[in-house]
Amino acid sequence: MNDKRCLPAPCGRPSIVPSVLSADFTCLKKSMRGLERSAGWVQLDVMDGHFVPNLSFGPHVAEGLRAATPLALDAHLMVERPDLFIQPFACAGVSLITVHEEARADIGACLQKIRSLGLRSGLALRPKTPLSRALRYLKKLDLLLLMTVEPGFGGQDFMSGLLPKIAAARRAIDQSGRPVWLQVDGGINARTALSAAKAGADSLVMGSAVFSSSDPAGFVRSLTRRLYTSVAKKKLCNIWQ
Repeated sequence: MNDKRCLPAPCGRPSIVPSVLSADFTCLKKSMRGLERSAGWVQLDVMDGHFVPNLSFGPHVAEGLRAATPLALDAHLMVERPDLFIQPFACAGVSLITVHEEARADIGACLQKIRSLGLRSGLALRPKTPLSRALRYLKKLDLLLLMTVEPGFGGQDFMSGLLPKIAAARRAIDQSGRPVWLQVDGGINARTALSAAKAGADSLVMGSAVFSSSDPAGFVRSLTRRLYTSVAKKKLCNIWQ
């Protein structure tokens, strides 16, 4: 049976991941309507006011969202002590937990804990953090997240200077032979999503661009088609070069 609550494996097709931080919290279930037919999964940005200067939500919101959508949930832990949050979010029903390499914790132990609970594991890097600091964990990862804005607040502009970092991460993942998602988060809209996908990202986190649309599900579906067509054309051009 195809259970959408399980994180799908990378398939070479770009996937849009809506960020709940931009959804309408007065009617979360309505905000999720239709996305199960177009989005890859859903991301929850968890902030503690220390690792980043903002606060968001905890496991109870994840529990509510679990009841509102059949899609897999990703808890992106922008917190100083991710080791304290892994178990509560696992119990809340998330499928993937992403921790920051820069957090004050034993990252290897965090990734091992996530996997021991039967969940998918992700590792995130701030814009200025060298890619090499994530690649040493590649064998333990199901997802590598590259931030293209400073984490903590929405609405920032995409840092186009990070496109070479995305391309380098794509090469490293391909050379490893492992099925690891390459996710990009920060300033992603219809235009920047295309640039990130061409650089090699296959998972694109979008917040306001999705939920400010009059038809979020239709927006995601249409953009996913455009991204797939663009990436397919790029691969074809590379073959003939």
